[in-house]
Amino acid sequence: MNRLGGRIRNRREALHMSLGVVAQKAGISSSALSQIENAKAFPSIVTLKAVADVLHITVGELIGENETIKHSPLLIQKDRIFIKQNTTGARLYSLSHRETAKQMGTYLIEIPPNSDTDDFFAEHRGQEFCHVLKGEVQFELDKKTFVAIEGDSLYYNSFKHHKVINQKEEQAIILWVVTPPDTHCELPASNIETERIINK
Repeated sequence: MNRLGGRIRNRREALHMSLGVVAQKAGISSSALSQIENAKAFPSIVTLKAVADVLHITVGELIGENETIKHSPLLIQKDRIFIKQNTTGARLYSLSHRETAKQMGTYLIEIPPNSDTDDFFAEHRGQEFCHVLKGEVQFELDKKTFVAIEGDSLYYNSFKHHKVINQKEEQAIILWVVTPPDTHCELPASNIETERIINK
């Protein structure tokens, strides 16, 4: 079985759809789909799109466009990737392996007292999600300021000016998700310092 055929079969089985049902909804014969799954035929782009639509998946995913994502999705806590520290003392870490095909950047930011997130993420087209894991911070979004405490979240368009400030005496920790990921944070390992984080 080729990789394309295997992906089609795995996907339809995950959706509990028989070969016949997928073929009928895609407008092709069961024998044609069977040949595709068993590497005896390669579909046209039109047929591939029809099959992908039935399986609620993209053509890119069917042909393996994102297969550069690591086979192991796990990044254990002690192997978090240190990216940089800004001039105020805040520290930025990556929470996922470096990949060229990532559609999200997943980060953790430690913000000591009297520091902020300046120089971490610039305004860009996309969206961001922030969740306060610890502490209390002031979140500046354009000309508005929001006070966020542990358990609070923010979701906004990345083209807006944004910065987080910690004016409390306790360190704040924030989970930060950016799409698309910041390319400066996804550099090869040789270009970014790495360190192990000891469980606290």
